[in-house]
This record gives sequence, structure tokens and C-alpha cells, in this order.
Amino acid sequence: MAAFISFFSEFFTDLRAQKMRAFLTMFGIIWGTVTVIVLVSFGLGFKKQSMINMHGMGENLSILFPNRTTKPYQGFGIGRGIRLTEEAASVITAKVRDIEAISPEYIGMGTPVRFSNNITNPGITGIYPIYEGMRHIIPEVGGRFIDTLDVVGRKRVVVLGNQVKTYLFGEKQAVGKTIFIGETPFTVIGVMQPKTQSSSYYTRDQDRVFIPAPTFTAIFGTPYITDIIYKANDPSRTAAVEEEVREALGEKYRFDPADKDAIFIWNTADFERILQYITIGFTLFLGIIGSFTLGVAGLGVANIMFIVVSERTKEIGVKRAVGARRSTILLQFFAETFMIIGLGAAIGFLIGWGIVAALQLIPVKEYVGTPEISLPVVLATISILVAIGLSAGMMPARRAANLDVVECLRD
Repeated sequence: MAAFISFFSEFFTDLRAQKMRAFLTMFGIIWGTVTVIVLVSFGLGFKKQSMINMHGMGENLSILFPNRTTKPYQGFGIGRGIRLTEEAASVITAKVRDIEAISPEYIGMGTPVRFSNNITNPGITGIYPIYEGMRHIIPEVGGRFIDTLDVVGRKRVVVLGNQVKTYLFGEKQAVGKTIFIGETPFTVIGVMQPKTQSSSYYTRDQDRVFIPAPTFTAIFGTPYITDIIYKANDPSRTAAVEEEVREALGEKYRFDPADKDAIFIWNTADFERILQYITIGFTLFLGIIGSFTLGVAGLGVANIMFIVVSERTKEIGVKRAVGARRSTILLQFFAETFMIIGLGAAIGFLIGWGIVAALQLIPVKEYVGTPEISLPVVLATISILVAIGLSAGMMPARRAANLDVVECLRD
């Protein structure tokens, strides 16, 4: 215990004696620690927010759009339009086993939606109740989504996207009120909760209104669906499921299953995987930049420790002469190196935490996320600091331990 007290006493005495040198040495560590914490926290926040934005539309979805053939098949030429009815969803369900959920979807654009004197042109979407969970359309408290009775009864009920509600009603209550889609009255039964959505097709959910699919076909008189959304049981099998879906529809609607232009399928799981790789790479890039900053600071610490060894040559000789071992000298200078790095890192952590807390107040979360100090950030920073401490302390400490006693005392 006395040895530890003596060590700390000598260490802080030396710091007080060389205030400017100690400050400049620790400043590099402080700045490097702050850089690592802020950059990695920003990278992880961006990654997390990117996933949230991506999942706003739904998780592991595939959206199937009918298109035109580009290959001849069984006597049919190229350029033939593929038009699907709701039966296509039943065909997929019957022939593809690994489907967790599926829903046909109708989308109409250009029909005005009116309440009082307020008129807008949202995307009018005809759907089934399962659509709510697949596409994360969650009603606000006091409202509900479309249910089975609405579908069976072809009821004229509507769920509003939050932006459509704001445009039509402002801050007023919308549930229970009557709006007009074209010239047809609909009762508002729910309003979608606001959500973050970075990707979409046709238009974002906040700019849509949702009605029962049979009501859509009755009003607009179309038997053809706009698209089909489905979700595979296992996200890792989305590519295989996609091939099975093409084969099932190719057999039913007479087109070559290898003709990927006949049926375009947007696999959001693949897009999410690519986005995840991009955000991980971005976070690593930021971490490497911060590590370089700390590395430069480590070189500064190593240089200062070499100077300290030169200044304390006589002290080292005296300690060796009275029985101190090489390992004792080695550990002493190693400990001093880690004390300098540890003290600078502690101050850097406090400053970095303050900066991250301040950045959380800036209203840009929807776009770049919110930096946050998490366990991975702390562990990454500590690992880098330990590596730098070992690198910065090894050479000076070995030099001090290997000094010749006679030469030390002669100096």
C-alpha cells in the first residue's frame, strides 16, 4: 500500500512541476477520446435511425408489381401486359408454402378527397385488415383500422394518413366525421399514427387514405389489383420464395417465370441488408478516423515518456542501485503512461458525453438519427485507449528498465 501511495504522490508531483507539458500531453488524449466517442456515437445513431426509417414501411416485405413481358412464351409474344386480380394472391398462398402473410392492394391516384372547403388528392388505397400489421399502419387512440365486417359489408369507412387528416381537419377531431372521396361519402374511423418512413411506393402512407378493398372495386369499377405485398416466413429465404412466386404466377398467367420484367418484385429485405452494410461501413469509417486521432495523441505520449525517462535517469540508477528490479522500473513507467492516458480519457469521456447530450437536442433525428453513448461505443473507446497505452508505454518503459546502473549514476 505504501508503494502505491508513493507512486501516486510522485506522479502528481511531477504533473504539478510540469503543468504545461502535462496539459499538452493529456490534451491530445482528451481530444482523441472526444473524437472517438462523438464520431462512433453519431455513426451508431445514424445506423439505428436508418433501420427505423426503413422499417416504417414494414419489415422483410416484398412488393410485387405486374408489368409487361420481355420474352415470348407458349405462343405469346413480347410486350404483353400482365394484369392481376385478387385471385393471384390465392394462387401464391396455395402454391408457395413459406408465405407468412399476403395482401392484394389497390391504389388510385387523382381522385379528390374533400371535407368542407378543404380538398386534397391523396393516394386512395383499397386493402384488407391484414395490411395493418404488414405495413405498420397503426391508428391513433380513439380510432381503429378496417376490420372484417367492413370488408364483408363493403362499408364506406376510411382511415386517414396523418398528413391527410391535418390538411382536411387541422387540429379538429376527425374520427366520426364524413368526408367525400370523389362524390361518395365515407365515415372516418381512424387516423394513422405519425411514423418515420424513408422508403415508399407511389406515395407515403401519411399521404394516403385506406378503404376496404371491396369498396374500392365497387366505387372505381376495376377488377385489377395494383400490387401484392407478401412476407416470407424466413427472411433468409426471400430469394427462393421470389422464384416460387414467379413460377406460380407464370403458370397461371402464361408468362416465362424467368422473365423478371413480367413481374417486378421489390424485395425490401435485400435493400435493408444493403443499407445495413452501408451504415456499418460508415460507422467503422468514423471509428477509424477517431482512432487515427487517438493514435497521433499516443505518439505524443510516447515522446513525452522518452523525455521523462531521460530526465529521471539518475533516479532510475539510484532505484536500481538499492535493489529495484528491471520489472519494477518497467511497471513504473508503464503505470505512469496509463495514468496519463487514463486521466486524459476520463476528462475526454465527460466532454464527449456532454457533446453527445447536446447533439441530442438538435432536431435532425428523422434524417441522421441521434448520437447515443452505448456499451459498444464505450467498449470500442476503451479498447483503442488500451492499445494506445500499450504501444505508447512499451518502448519508453523498456528503455528505462534496460538502462545501465553505472551509466545512470555517472550521469
